[in-house]
Amino acid sequence: MAVTADREAQLLAQVPTGLLINGEWRDAAGGKTFDVEDPATGKVLLSIADASTEDGAAAMDAAADAQESWAATPPRVRGEILRRAFELVTARAEDFALLMTLEMGKPLAEARGEVAYGAEFLRWFSEEAVRVTGRYGTAPDGKSRIMVTKKPVGPCLLITPWNFPLAMATRKIAPAVAAGCTMVLKPAKLTPLTSQLFAAVMMEAGLPAGVLNVVSTTKAGEVTGPIMKDDRLRKVSFTGSTPVGQGLIRDAAEKVLRTSMELGGNAPFVVFEDADIDKAVEGAMAAKLRNMGEACTAANRFIVHEDIADEFSEKFAAKVGALTTARGTEDESKIGPLIDAKSRDKVHSLVEDALEHGATAVVGGAPVDGPGYFYAPTVLKNVPAGARILKEEIFGPVAPVITFSTEAEAVKLANASEYGLIAYVFTEDLNRGLRIGEKLETGMLGLNAGVVSNAAAPFGGVKQSGLGREGGDEGIEEYLYTQYIGIADPTA
Repeated sequence: MAVTADREAQLLAQVPTGLLINGEWRDAAGGKTFDVEDPATGKVLLSIADASTEDGAAAMDAAADAQESWAATPPRVRGEILRRAFELVTARAEDFALLMTLEMGKPLAEARGEVAYGAEFLRWFSEEAVRVTGRYGTAPDGKSRIMVTKKPVGPCLLITPWNFPLAMATRKIAPAVAAGCTMVLKPAKLTPLTSQLFAAVMMEAGLPAGVLNVVSTTKAGEVTGPIMKDDRLRKVSFTGSTPVGQGLIRDAAEKVLRTSMELGGNAPFVVFEDADIDKAVEGAMAAKLRNMGEACTAANRFIVHEDIADEFSEKFAAKVGALTTARGTEDESKIGPLIDAKSRDKVHSLVEDALEHGATAVVGGAPVDGPGYFYAPTVLKNVPAGARILKEEIFGPVAPVITFSTEAEAVKLANASEYGLIAYVFTEDLNRGLRIGEKLETGMLGLNAGVVSNAAAPFGGVKQSGLGREGGDEGIEEYLYTQYIGIADPTA
């Protein structure tokens, strides 16, 4: 059943509209606000506080002041706060799903999936909090003892993107909380409402004042720039575009900050001639169309063996063409709007460039008329090597198909990118899959799978796709540093 206007209004009325600083919701120092729009209609959902440089400084002060006591808080206590947050988010799953649909555009079914995925980081790191260990042993020469401990790195700046408003927040906040770090969170200006509501849930779960501070703003550089230069900051974690990430890395170098960077992608989706084509098509639907293609993990280049390319393209296009574009709150919605007009225009420019260079649109290929920022799900074939769409991250529901003839050629095409976040390989030959995996320059590989994200697994890339890992056993290590204590021989 479609969501009613009253239900939307009731939910929006529950979202805090201020800045969260030292446990209190307050107006921006200059009193400024900004509008958050529904990308399906272009209408304003809410106006919220627009943080200034002064607000960023206050948030940093709060995080720094809370760090010592929070680091000393028992791991079990930190873990139980995360567990309560998991339970609260799960109990309010419909609220979080609808809020994400309203501000980001994804269909409700996908938003519900993100709630489950995002909440799992809270549960996973609630369990990891008590498993941070060290070691004690005798030095090789027997003259001393070696003790190694792990300690929280300290106050962190967390910068999240607009495409997964809940999961990208929990994926950073949960390990920081588990490790004993305080935080300043700067959500994306296009989708800050989910972070606002989640921060309120964290407070309800018992997170002390000052541990998490939230500064939504339209002036990112003015707010985060001074924080990056603050001597008390110890780490920055960013998810977003590679150019912005490169700038943050340069800024981080000045203070030698710990950095975690989850940046752009240009994922190859390789289908070998021995693949189960129907299985590959299902995998392609998940890898390409989830989140309207607005994901760094989205398949960007479909590299298909020449013997099966026509069959794959036809079956893929048939399923893509059957998808309904509509506001995510509607029952029939399978593809929501892109986030804004700029994003839709970029996607269309990539399609036009490919068509001008000889590609053929099997299905789709144009924006959808009417309100909102919808783009028709598209499959392109005969895409030439020089087309921009094979080099640039699409971030939309468009799938370009190219062909290969040999295994070596497939690997070469797949690696022909400055990015290396994730790749997908479909083959019924397990040895081939593992062999190709060893040759691909990628941080993650989906082998006969179109979705690999999991809170229990390390998420991250190589090359210009970033540094560090989020999730898995590795995730909490990003928020810890190693301390060695040399102890005189106690038997001497």
